[in-house]
Amino acid sequence: MKVGVLVVAYNAESTLADVLDRIPHEMRTQLTEVLVQDDYSVDGTFQVATEYLESVDHLPLTILRHPTNLGYGGNQKAGYTYAIDHGWDVVVMLHGDGQYAPEVMGDLVTPILAGEADAVFGSRMMTPGAARKGGMPTYKYFGNRVLTTFQNAVTGAQLSEWHSGYRAYKVSALAELPFLGNSDGFDFDTEIILQLLAAEQRIVEVPIPTYYGGEICHVNGMVYARDVAIDTLRYKFGRTGFGRGRLGHVAEAYAYKPSAHSSHGRVLQMMQARLPMKVLDVGCGPGWLAKALMDQGHQVTGVDLTEEPGVRDRMHHFVHANLEDGIPDDVGDGFDVVIAADVIEHVRRPDRLLVEMSQRLRRGGTLIASVPNISHWYPRGRIALGLFDYDQRGILDATHMRFFTRRSFARVTEQAALVPIARCHTGVPFDALGVRTEGRLGLLAALIDRALVRMWPTLFAYQFVYELSVSPVLDVASDRTDRTR
Repeated sequence: MKVGVLVVAYNAESTLADVLDRIPHEMRTQLTEVLVQDDYSVDGTFQVATEYLESVDHLPLTILRHPTNLGYGGNQKAGYTYAIDHGWDVVVMLHGDGQYAPEVMGDLVTPILAGEADAVFGSRMMTPGAARKGGMPTYKYFGNRVLTTFQNAVTGAQLSEWHSGYRAYKVSALAELPFLGNSDGFDFDTEIILQLLAAEQRIVEVPIPTYYGGEICHVNGMVYARDVAIDTLRYKFGRTGFGRGRLGHVAEAYAYKPSAHSSHGRVLQMMQARLPMKVLDVGCGPGWLAKALMDQGHQVTGVDLTEEPGVRDRMHHFVHANLEDGIPDDVGDGFDVVIAADVIEHVRRPDRLLVEMSQRLRRGGTLIASVPNISHWYPRGRIALGLFDYDQRGILDATHMRFFTRRSFARVTEQAALVPIARCHTGVPFDALGVRTEGRLGLLAALIDRALVRMWPTLFAYQFVYELSVSPVLDVASDRTDRTR
């Protein structure tokens, strides 16, 4: 395997040559390349690196100097892109200021070469007391411990240290991460850990010695703590569907929301007291709602653009179709109920789809539809703050083609000649967000949210759920047509 070392250097003229000298002989024989990237230093770092290159022939050195300062994260981005483009298999990041020991580089590389890890982090905290004995200042030690504890609690990781800059990566694993969009600052290291966690890559830690000498620290501790805390919370929100998913993303595009106060739960409540019925589930997704309807005794046909694994086992009949082209004939008709749960906002012509769904109903049948509320306080607040953007799912789902308020949804159903016969609202889907409402805080949040929904639904309702019937005018016209025939 091609093993390379990325030496990130900024104002390291007094330490760089010593760092390169300390790379062990046994490691030198394994190295394909050692890339020294001078991040536009204002001292003689580049000159020192160039002179070192001219004086040695036992190290495969490449020296690059950036025309502008890219920042700590930007320097890594350039280096990892170089590693990917030049076919490295493993890249070790080594600081040019001597803070991390080149002597233990082999310990970082070995788990990757053995196929046991995608990333290996050198930890100064694995050996009790070693960090303080190595000269780590008290404020940095406690800051490190507090931030690491917080980040483990939020993400569910169990790292002994999040803030070491001594790392080795499997290059193919790096290539799968969207690291080019990461910060150019010092929180880049945290962001790449979060992306590794989201991608379920294997992380291994190995103990490393701690050394603090006369090197100049370029990190503003308070700014750094703020940035990594924000990044970690963004990961947590991203894992529930908020944000674009750069740091944390959801495994499934659509969540099943069976709780009594969520859209799927409301649909199930509307169907529960009814005799077994013939049901069409439009936009059935993975089929979990259809399965719950089958468990109630209903006969369910589902239709969706994507055939998810196991979907045919969760309903009586599945039809693969693009709803933008309409509902295909092989779906059938004469349904007692047509369900469109969180669907019509995904098509360009929801009015036309509503008409087609109503045409699949038997006389006296009903249509149950749920739509997200764009006038909910969350998108309203985002827009008011100038932070409008799409999320992975939810009200601002990036795949939504249309947005609805309660009034605009009523208008589009009227255009489709549908009359509301029942209406209810849902609150925030705590189940989809991974919030347990059995605990005291979760239960309190849910109760407050439900009270606000009842008090001011257009502001606090997360979704509207309607049961609709075909307009009596159309029923009369249809009856007259039948008698004429």
